[in-house]
Amino acid sequence: MLLSRGREKERKRERERERENNKLRSLQLICCIIMGVQLAEGHQVEMSDVNYTDLEVSYHVRDALKSARLGQSDSYHELIGVLHHTERLAPDEVAMLVTSLKALSGAVSYIDSDHHKMLLSSISGMSLWNYGPDVMDVLVELVVALAAVSGKYLHLCLDMLVRNFVPPLSFLRLLQQPRGLAKKEQVLSRVHTALKEIADLVPLAPLRLEQVVKERMPHRSSKQPWILSVIYVENMLRLDGGAMGDLVGRTMLVEVINRIVELDVEIGWDELLIDDSNKGMFEMELEEGGMSSEAEIGKEKISKDTSNQKTLSGNDVAEHLDLLMVFIFEHLNLCYESGRLDQVFEVLLLSFQSTVLHAYKSKFSQFVMFYACSLDPENCGTRFANMLVDIYKNSTFVLEWRMGAVSYLASYLSRANFVSASYVVTIVESLVDWCLTYCKSQKGETNPKTHRVFYSGIQAIMYILCFRMRSALGVPCNETKLSLLPIRAILKHSLNPLKVCLPSIVHEFLQQAKAARLFSVAEDFPLLGVPESEISGDFGGLERLDMFFPFDPYLLKNSDRFIRPNFIYWSMVRTIYADDDEDEDGDQSEGSIDEDIEDGGRDDDIALDEFDNSLNKMSITPKSNGFGSRLQGHKQMPSRIRPSACPESL
Repeated sequence: MLLSRGREKERKRERERERENNKLRSLQLICCIIMGVQLAEGHQVEMSDVNYTDLEVSYHVRDALKSARLGQSDSYHELIGVLHHTERLAPDEVAMLVTSLKALSGAVSYIDSDHHKMLLSSISGMSLWNYGPDVMDVLVELVVALAAVSGKYLHLCLDMLVRNFVPPLSFLRLLQQPRGLAKKEQVLSRVHTALKEIADLVPLAPLRLEQVVKERMPHRSSKQPWILSVIYVENMLRLDGGAMGDLVGRTMLVEVINRIVELDVEIGWDELLIDDSNKGMFEMELEEGGMSSEAEIGKEKISKDTSNQKTLSGNDVAEHLDLLMVFIFEHLNLCYESGRLDQVFEVLLLSFQSTVLHAYKSKFSQFVMFYACSLDPENCGTRFANMLVDIYKNSTFVLEWRMGAVSYLASYLSRANFVSASYVVTIVESLVDWCLTYCKSQKGETNPKTHRVFYSGIQAIMYILCFRMRSALGVPCNETKLSLLPIRAILKHSLNPLKVCLPSIVHEFLQQAKAARLFSVAEDFPLLGVPESEISGDFGGLERLDMFFPFDPYLLKNSDRFIRPNFIYWSMVRTIYADDDEDEDGDQSEGSIDEDIEDGGRDDDIALDEFDNSLNKMSITPKSNGFGSRLQGHKQMPSRIRPSACPESL
């Protein structure tokens, strides 16, 4: 043991002596070059004859820079030649390069943008990925010194560092190996440290850095491998989560979200549609599979139904987006663990309002908000929902934004298992109050286009209750609140919302309302249902916002693991009528049903049968699937409603 330790110490001393010899040798060579001394071939100068300090070498470099201004450029060009050595450097060459860069760091005040353009171009073109730690350290030192000495070099230095966010193409294969990942960390840690040092020295650096990062962000139209874009975004998130987060983090997050949305809308709906020769202009996908207990909601256990969920694969854009979503989900989790989520969420809210909310073709980017809310439901989760409610009720927003907001609200409250039933009831109360106030101010007849905002609100109420009615009624105070809601008055209004909203949602809601005994379904609504193409498609407009459920099941394979534990699938929902269908006769004999429902029980069955028949006429679903026949089992709800590839829908 002692012998091995002794050998290790001896090897360490040998390595130190070798580094010192290399340094001395490089001092000799660089000084010979700069001072114009030509060594005869094979001539060796003894190391003991070389006695130059770093300061003396710096003086010689300064002289070379000065001579270039006077037109005497031989030593200046020799210095530039040293910087161009990049591949398979011998120890002497490495030492010479280190010494040259270190000497330049001490002479940056002598660099002139007019007379030393070649030198500046050489420095700017150097890639940290091509060198070892010794060269990387002195190169970063030079770049920081150059950025600090004059504002006119700031952009060049920031641009050089940002270009090092991504490796040369020749390194991509190496990144799949441990040593490649180690190299990546060596480079990026130095890049981000240098950016922070420059920001500390130059007050304008953060603002300039934001501009450079946006300018250098890889374009989707470029022919470079998309993995470079992913690595670039990784660095942007690193800026937000690092020491410069307070300075540039806001801009970085917004730009990342914009890139995610850009990729999201690029994925065509055709990639998600099931091939069916009978599908119409619009198609609704219903989840298959049996029922699972509501108790499973919120657990990380994956049910047999959802494990068979379809995901996108073999699509380059989808795979690109999938990796970006993994990065941002991991970043949000780190923000939560470090106590920064509240600050970051403020940026996400603003970005959502300005970009995601009205990107109606988005399918995945909205789940950034969903995941952030799942990390902090009490704060972020409620702020998101309250923001959507405020947008919906605010008449200063355009109609499409208000309709989009309430669609997001309905889908979010229906799918997020981290949102409490009590809070869901509170939001439903707020929506019902607004809809009732609207009804009181209207005396007209059914007009889907005129009353689009109203119809979108009442459809949102029904959609939420389809998913959450049973869990809400499980709390006594919530049951009382729901029973007192004037939903019946709204549905009976002359605006006829049940004839305008999606028939599938209307049917499911009435089924559950009947089982929950909220009101007498058969007596109040004896004839229901019209073909979707005649009325219910009108209020959604060109974007078909009536069929917009933005938090439908997530289809990206790798990032799905962040969403699945927090997501309510329809197969998880145990509807109220699931139990009542079995013991309905027994309940009636016990006298627990009010008189109105007892009298109208048989009429209700007839009315629902008539409604099912009308659903068979719907033009939005494949005939072979028999949408009406599916509803007869009372186990399906719309989980994916997608516009077709027709030009007018895109």
